Amino acid sequence: MKDASNEAGPLPPIDATTLGAYIDGELPDAQRAAVQAHLAQDEEASARVSAWRAQRAALQALCAATDVERRSYIVLRPRASWPRRFASAACWLLTAGAVGLVSVAVERYVAPSAAPAAFARRADIAYAVYAPEARHPVEVAASDEPHLVAWLSKRIERKVSPPSLLEYGYALVGGRLLPGDGSSPAAQFMYQNQAGTRLTLYVTRASFDETPVRLLHTGDRSTLYWVAQRTAYALSGTIPEPKLRAIAVDVCSELGGKPEAWR
Repeated sequence: MKDASNEAGPLPPIDATTLGAYIDGELPDAQRAAVQAHLAQDEEASARVSAWRAQRAALQALCAATDVERRSYIVLRPRASWPRRFASAACWLLTAGAVGLVSVAVERYVAPSAAPAAFARRADIAYAVYAPEARHPVEVAASDEPHLVAWLSKRIERKVSPPSLLEYGYALVGGRLLPGDGSSPAAQFMYQNQAGTRLTLYVTRASFDETPVRLLHTGDRSTLYWVAQRTAYALSGTIPEPKLRAIAVDVCSELGGKPEAWR
């Protein structure tokens, strides 16, 4: 009897099409494992996958705003190939980006105090994308925290270390690199309690001065965000706002901020 694994032949190269199929969960187990091993060694490819996931999440968020995701449809056409779907998504993203640039311009010149909300929206979307993830919630696990801290600090050009939330029952799961505003990437640290509830801390460079804490509320998600020493932070979760705020006070203090100025 022939070995079925030999009949399958060599695995195809890990190119953009393969990465796209990996993101969509369309790869067989053997090829998925090969891609995961490749991403663990190739930071550029890993960052590309993270960026594509964030782009898809942003498009889904735009669709959700129009309540499309709550409706049911029967699709009477073949599913488009990954390159075609990615090209279509890119077109939508460029359109959304143009709208976003106009929004940022309005924030800066009409209402400067609202400008920090842009990074908070990205943090909220990142939480929505990765907090429900069962198998791959982070790129680097907490078991390799020294590497995680060194890698993310280098990429966002800020010395950043995930604060301990064990006092509140949340242990560090790990972290990942995320696309930022175009001038700087962002870091996301994820925490989880024994019930499986997750919090994320989003960190990126900021070009504006310090701000007090503010709240962004989307559905059942809350994000408290602030800026300290030209570093932007956003703490996201689905727990009650008073508890999230109490944790944010400690996080801000541990990271060198001044939470007393929030009151």
